[in-house]
Amino acid sequence: MTPDSGGKKVGSSSISEPFRDLIDEALARGRNAKGIWQDLVDDHGFTGSYQSVKRFVRRQAGPVSPEARAIIVTPPGEEAQVDYGTGPLVRDPATGKYRRTRLFVFTLGYSRKCVRLIEFRSSARTWCELHETAFGRLGGVPKIMVLDNLGEGVRKADCFDPAINPLYRDMLAHYGACALPCRVNDPDRKGKVERGVGHAKQTPLKGQRFESLERAQEYLDRWEERWADTRIHGTTKRQVSVMFAEEKPALLPLPLEPFRYYQCGTRTVHLDGCVEVEAAYYSAPLNWAGRKVQVQWDERFVRLLDPANGQLLREHIRHSRGRHRIHHEDRSKRTPLPTEQLLARSRKAGLSIGTFCQTLFEINGQIAIRRIQGVMAMAKRYGVASTEEACKLALEMGVYEYPFVRRYLDKHGALMNALKQADPIIRQLDLYRDVIAERTKENDE
Repeated sequence: MTPDSGGKKVGSSSISEPFRDLIDEALARGRNAKGIWQDLVDDHGFTGSYQSVKRFVRRQAGPVSPEARAIIVTPPGEEAQVDYGTGPLVRDPATGKYRRTRLFVFTLGYSRKCVRLIEFRSSARTWCELHETAFGRLGGVPKIMVLDNLGEGVRKADCFDPAINPLYRDMLAHYGACALPCRVNDPDRKGKVERGVGHAKQTPLKGQRFESLERAQEYLDRWEERWADTRIHGTTKRQVSVMFAEEKPALLPLPLEPFRYYQCGTRTVHLDGCVEVEAAYYSAPLNWAGRKVQVQWDERFVRLLDPANGQLLREHIRHSRGRHRIHHEDRSKRTPLPTEQLLARSRKAGLSIGTFCQTLFEINGQIAIRRIQGVMAMAKRYGVASTEEACKLALEMGVYEYPFVRRYLDKHGALMNALKQADPIIRQLDLYRDVIAERTKENDE
């Protein structure tokens, strides 16, 4: 006999008695009275009240003294609070075993409308995608996201100037929102979402196991629509769905296109002036060799950023593995010493030879080095004068190609050299030039 049984045995008078086995099994899994009652109504046609189930499963418990909490009042559309909690056990299709999931909860500050999503894994991108899913379900975006200092959202916790994860920051900026991390060890600032996490863990999900992630989400969505949205909230004393209808017009509109996700990391600029991203190479400004840069990349672009202020340094189109993307202004203005020496030798050999070789290098870059070496080899083979004449002809005709000079010398060089050296008495033209210059100088004096 108990005081609330109306003088009758609970077992003989309770409407919950026919469901004893189901209730006992749920209690063995750790379910509470509220969750058991909701499952009986949804799945077994139970018509009794919550209080009848509560009386049936009541256990001896000492009184609990509630702790005082401050209520944070926010205008419609101003704020949402987000957090992770422990989700139910779900069978992992990869291993075939049950594994614990993560419960993402997104709670609007004004109406207490929640979006609850279940995931196996978490990352910065998953965290952002869960936000996008919540925005889509709500049909709008609140202006501020209040969160704790979890790594997916906050790179460095700081009371006055926290460092937000770049991917999370850029995703929120795309939707017109911003992040507001709590003080460290101050969960009361996001007490609404904390309560939303606890509500889901204790009522619909406690003691539950699901065979797939889809089945778990379907069960949670049904509970959200059937029970969570229709309840009278204990603080506002109003129905959650009615308050959300008032808040929805104040939410920011969704953009036309979803956020374009990228990967990010830190790279050191190699001595060749490039950074490596997925086995391809992209140039940084000349004065960044040996320094670290922030890199963002997606399927189409690679962006190099200044780690101090986030300023864009370079943007490249993605290239295939092993290939280079080098901006023209990132090429060194000072050519390597061996190349400079080779060009100096060509200028010393003759004016036309030097001009022709320099033009080859300016047009073709490092590819021209072998061709310049070929020109110098022909000067040694056919003589400087013959090569000078061939290079002069090439410059006059505007044919800046090594094969032209080579074919010309192969055809005419031997004959020209033979005519000039037919008689040993005939000296090189350079010698006559020097003699004339010396005599002219003496006459002037």
